[in-house]
Amino acid sequence: MRNSLLLLLLVMVQSANGQYIPKFDIQGHRGARGLMPENTIPAFLSALNSGVTTIELDVAITKDRQVVVSHEPWMSAEICLDPEGNEILKKAEMKHNIYQMTYDQVKQYDCGSKRNERFPNQQKLKIHKPLLSEVLIAVEMHIKNFSTYQVDYNIEIKSLPEGDNKFHPVPDVYSELVFNLIDQYIPLERVVIQSFDFRVLKYWHKNHPEVRLSALVENRKSVDQNINALGFVPSVYSPDFKLLTNESVNYLHTKIVTVPELVESKSSTSANKLRVIPWTVNKTTDMLVLKGMGVDGFITDFPDSAARFKLTLNIKANGKK
Repeated sequence: MRNSLLLLLLVMVQSANGQYIPKFDIQGHRGARGLMPENTIPAFLSALNSGVTTIELDVAITKDRQVVVSHEPWMSAEICLDPEGNEILKKAEMKHNIYQMTYDQVKQYDCGSKRNERFPNQQKLKIHKPLLSEVLIAVEMHIKNFSTYQVDYNIEIKSLPEGDNKFHPVPDVYSELVFNLIDQYIPLERVVIQSFDFRVLKYWHKNHPEVRLSALVENRKSVDQNINALGFVPSVYSPDFKLLTNESVNYLHTKIVTVPELVESKSSTSANKLRVIPWTVNKTTDMLVLKGMGVDGFITDFPDSAARFKLTLNIKANGKK
């Protein structure tokens, strides 16, 4: 890691092998989307205050090659207002293409004042999409001053073949922009890269095997079909939570480990267990059912609800397991 100043700010929470991996991983989806405007610094700080063990976020790339935190590579009509404060038409939202804007242009859009109808309790704030570097600095400073324990970053690279060079760079260019940025600010052992685009995961597996990888899944193919399509066993299998059953969780935990590459892979978090972390789990009843299935964590818009149900039991006041 090249940024010595940020290195001095890190308060490492380590296990015996030098890397802290929570027994049960509560991930704040886009920060804490149920409480604050998504993918904004206030959302990430709210997630930290709720006791998450991982910050989950998405990134896009601007015209001037800045890594910005955004779920879509355009300005969503659901949450953003244009630079004049006007509503963005749903049918025209993709014309507000972040990949065709400089970051100075991106900052002119307000993506927090418009109420997200799906999250009526979300606090409204006039705020723009932040740079990933700004998020990393803000989170690390909050950890140093308030949280006393460190969190991981689960960073989603959103891409599709049909979007290459239209809404985002091709996977290798996209990946290197993200890698070079995070490598300046935080240890790679605290990073997970996730994607639905298996081209991205294959690139990281080959070129940055020290980074943990999470395969996002929303199809109804079997576990074996998805793993075979990926070509290696990732550190995390992250499906839509509705796709999971007791049998599939057990299979992922007990059957996949027989694949030799899991034991040999440098990107695995464990030599004997593939972690199962589904998305996006917002009802407390679903949280408890999934916990009973034996999942290793989940991604939620409401990390405060997870905290109330004492699902972050392995974090103590001193930040150790």
